[in-house]
Amino acid sequence: MTELLTGTNRSAGVSYLELLDQDSHPVRDVLRTESPMEPGPTKVPVERYFSKEFHDLEVEKVWKRCWQMACHEDDIPDVGDYHVYDIANLSFLIVRTAEDQFKAFWNACLHRGRQLKETHGKLARGFRCPFHGWAWNLDGSVFQIPCQWDFPSVDLEEYKLPEVQLDHWGGFIFINPDENNTQPLSEFLGTLSDEFSLLPYEKRYKVAHVAKVLRCNWKVAQEAFSEAYHVVATHPTILETIGDANSKYDVFGNYSRALSPQFTPSPHLANMPEYEALADAKLYTKLRHPLSGHVYERGEDGLVHITNHDGEVSKFTAQAEWIEGPVRHADPHMCDWIGGELLPGSGEEPAFVPDYNENGVNWRAKMAEGPREQFRQVLGDVMDDVSDAELIDSIYYTVFPNFHPWGSFNQIVYRFRPYGDNPDECIHECMYFAPAPEGEKRPPAAPIHWLGPDDDWTEAPELGMLAKVFNQDVVNMPWVQKGLKTMKQPYVIFADYGETKPRHFHKLLNEWIEKP
Repeated sequence: MTELLTGTNRSAGVSYLELLDQDSHPVRDVLRTESPMEPGPTKVPVERYFSKEFHDLEVEKVWKRCWQMACHEDDIPDVGDYHVYDIANLSFLIVRTAEDQFKAFWNACLHRGRQLKETHGKLARGFRCPFHGWAWNLDGSVFQIPCQWDFPSVDLEEYKLPEVQLDHWGGFIFINPDENNTQPLSEFLGTLSDEFSLLPYEKRYKVAHVAKVLRCNWKVAQEAFSEAYHVVATHPTILETIGDANSKYDVFGNYSRALSPQFTPSPHLANMPEYEALADAKLYTKLRHPLSGHVYERGEDGLVHITNHDGEVSKFTAQAEWIEGPVRHADPHMCDWIGGELLPGSGEEPAFVPDYNENGVNWRAKMAEGPREQFRQVLGDVMDDVSDAELIDSIYYTVFPNFHPWGSFNQIVYRFRPYGDNPDECIHECMYFAPAPEGEKRPPAAPIHWLGPDDDWTEAPELGMLAKVFNQDVVNMPWVQKGLKTMKQPYVIFADYGETKPRHFHKLLNEWIEKP
């Protein structure tokens, strides 16, 4: 039985602040800061997720006006390198014009509108339109107009490439297409840098970058990665090691924060039977479902074998389709995890579940030991003053509208954006940022690895275990997109606390949409 009513407005499980009190090392005040959003309810019209009219409104009110992360400085390391940033029907060129100088332009020829560049490139001396040959220097000034004599009304000064406001945070390049914008990026981001003082993004480099096209609206995908409320249904494989309903949520101006504790059991398991541990459990091929107690195992016949409490075996496909046996319904996320595509070379890794009843063991401190020593090799003895929470917990941010850097020592950065002008599709990007070696040349940024809507996340093995986790997430999303269109109820509703981050996003989205 999962946790339902507690008689309060929070989970009955141990609170995140109580877990911080048990930390074996000093805890920074920034983690203890309480800044919850005012209670809801937040109801969002379903049309916002599939209406072309609302998609167009987002383009005009958000994408054309708001600060947004376009790329990383390391994506264009040399003078003349350029990056194409596409968002909905808009396209921008970000170019390194000097060693420490960057510019951003609207990506279109001022003659007949042909997009100047379709994709990223290196060491350009300028930009020449492939259609009629109009050309510009890296700084946007006109270089050449073929048959210039035939354009007597063209003032070369007026025909510079229109610039877009550009600024930096943590090595990321942000742009703002609104020429009337007067709010600097630093003011827009507010206190965000205070959250990243231990390992600022300026000291990291990009070791992986994967982008996948999803068949859902960008907000559907973004919201799914903004809360831990979905863990109990979508990620049964991690319920024994994540305090999902214990998560702490805070909002600060244009960004929000979630802190989900690791190596503490989910409150949903509090009243469940204690099943015998599987001595031969395997991380990807044999696990016990923590709620039902059934054992899921990858069979040699390519099916998922589910053994119930009476020892009877039922068989299902990796898509949770029943083949035979007394158990007629299976968890689709467990079936995909056990029977779906495997990461290269995986399958025999033993599963690990902490024995929380073991006397005298602080599992959070114990599991922080490995990362502490790992980062000590890079950062030195400063690690002696770093809390367990910073090393093991999921601390994840949403910067309006679509930038998601993870905090402390986690490597993850997400970005979600519309896929062209289709409100039913989006791009989900996952990047990893590791500490850059001190005193050495920065390693090159990893190139983007594209996956199509029908590609499996395991085709990006550079993501490791997260690829399997993503498969659990994305299986829901096309069905969410379809379900939104058939809902009798005209709105979706978000939880007051556990869905703070999507609530905060929609509050800000409403404010931007309502701006004149």
